[in-house]
Amino acid sequence: MIPESFVQELLARVDVVDVVGRYVQLRKGGANLLGLCPFHNEKSPSFTVSPTKQFYHCFGCGAHGSAITFLMEHTGASFPEAVRSLASNAGMTVPEASRSPVQRAADKRRKEEVSRHQQILDMAQAHYVAQLKLAQPAIRYLKQRGLSGAIAARFGLGWAGTDRRGLAAIFPQYEDPLLVESGLVIEADDGRRYDRFRERIMFPIRNTRGKLIGFGGRIIGKGEPKYLNSPETSLFSKGHELYGLWEARAGIRSAGHVLVVEGYMDVVGLAQHGVENAVATLGTATTAFHIEKLLRASHTIVFSFDGDTAGRRAAWRALNACLPLVRDDVAMRFLFLPTEHDPDSYIQAYGAEAFRATVSEAMPLSRFMMDELASRHAMHEAEGRAACVHEALPLLAMLPEGTLRLQIEREFAKRVQLTPEELSGMMRDAPPPSNAEPSPEHNAPPPYGGPQASDYGAYDEPPGFMDGASYEDQGHQVHQAPMHEPVARAGKRSARAPGKTRSVTPLAKRLLRLLLAHPELVGQLGDQQLEILHHGPHLVLVRDLITLANSSGARHAGALLQAAEPGSDLEGVLASLTPELLAGEELPDPQAEWNDALGRIELEAIKAEQSALVQGGLKDDFSRRRYQELTRRIALLSSASSRQVR
Repeated sequence: MIPESFVQELLARVDVVDVVGRYVQLRKGGANLLGLCPFHNEKSPSFTVSPTKQFYHCFGCGAHGSAITFLMEHTGASFPEAVRSLASNAGMTVPEASRSPVQRAADKRRKEEVSRHQQILDMAQAHYVAQLKLAQPAIRYLKQRGLSGAIAARFGLGWAGTDRRGLAAIFPQYEDPLLVESGLVIEADDGRRYDRFRERIMFPIRNTRGKLIGFGGRIIGKGEPKYLNSPETSLFSKGHELYGLWEARAGIRSAGHVLVVEGYMDVVGLAQHGVENAVATLGTATTAFHIEKLLRASHTIVFSFDGDTAGRRAAWRALNACLPLVRDDVAMRFLFLPTEHDPDSYIQAYGAEAFRATVSEAMPLSRFMMDELASRHAMHEAEGRAACVHEALPLLAMLPEGTLRLQIEREFAKRVQLTPEELSGMMRDAPPPSNAEPSPEHNAPPPYGGPQASDYGAYDEPPGFMDGASYEDQGHQVHQAPMHEPVARAGKRSARAPGKTRSVTPLAKRLLRLLLAHPELVGQLGDQQLEILHHGPHLVLVRDLITLANSSGARHAGALLQAAEPGSDLEGVLASLTPELLAGEELPDPQAEWNDALGRIELEAIKAEQSALVQGGLKDDFSRRRYQELTRRIALLSSASSRQVR
């Protein structure tokens, strides 16, 4: 665990302009710097970096954060990796938790093993790419599938030839155990070795940090299986990874949703036609780990399945994985293509615009679930409706509490001719739910918002390929921006329950904006101001921000954004204020603005207390004296306010 004090010291010493400038060409734009956003495609710059407040914000896609967040978002680095990278450049040493000599030795061995596995995979990838340039049958096949050389290069497609020991050309030590452990070579019972992949188009599979972790291979001639993935390794788990997610980062942000398809060729074929936001599962049913990873990429997921029986079964399994992770601010939709088409063939037949139009008409999760349930039962009969309820109860129980669950329950109750109260009663009396169709690999996936799932895990060879946050000025409600979610810091959990929000009044918003832009104001708070803030019923988030500034020692806006608890109400409000900070002018006297805002809050509180006294009738001396004291205080505040105006 990296101490928060070190994170804040690091952010005080690094310059977000220097960090972003290594990856984005910036130019002066008033007090800030502008550039083309690295997180989505744009022609006019909407990406802004503030050197004084030390954060970035894109007015196009909503991406925002500190220097640490930028490295995590742009390079795929984990929180510790981003901190260590910045610390190294700043000449600082990251404090490490004390570990025993045995633990340190084990860590070193693990790092060396991962590094060696990585080197082997990278060497194999270079070999496969070189072989593709010499393999005319493979080139003809790709051209017949409508793929260009540019798209093949972008996805790193390669070719595994016919030689049983083709990799011996680049690995002279073909008996090296690491070749088997990396999944590239198979060792038979009699000790003979041969390449796992032969006569196949090779698809490199990368994790969310862009690291090569395995391969998928498609045979172009006769033979089985048609698709073959890497086996279980220390780097690769099919139940955790998604093909094309690394390559689709910018496309997902630009499109505003992630499209989940069934095959590697679907991903590459769609990208050939400009649909660059597609990913694919790796020869397995959709798992909860897949859903969590998809939700970190986008708040809108569209699953595309074939319209045949197998496709609908796969979609139903995906729906079961989705149910425990749905949220009111998340959209999950299902697209079923005609039975004679997959995404690749559909876009080739009808074009990109027709395919996008079809995607836009994908049905929501709620409708797919209810239509599918209804199709299995005789809904015109009491017995059929009762059976439908029996099947639906465990599914409904998997939904997290929130508005969406309430909406689904009410709509389902109407379909089965029950009142919402009757359905709620049946759900209360039902036994505790288990997953209606649990993943065969994972019995208890971690909740969404926790640490990212490990890259390691077991799996078997597949039998076949498919087998800005914003708010209104009056009564605004905090919610996450749909297009871009901040990366959660390792070790921190979301503090905000799904579906729950906290109101922010205009004066509270004004105070939050002042504190975010000028954290130094916290150090100048007097006892009387703290008393005003303590009693303000709508100033909970202001008090939270003051506590955060004091405890973290943050010295600028970027540091406060970094220190805020991921997923909390406070983080949501601060994120929504970043556009205003960049667009607004620097205040000549922030302290005077702060005092004026607190004066207004105190004035409102005094008037409210006076009204209560008047309603009580001012029947005793204490009430009358108190009313007079409050009147004198109002006059004093009004006098101070008029002097400030002059």
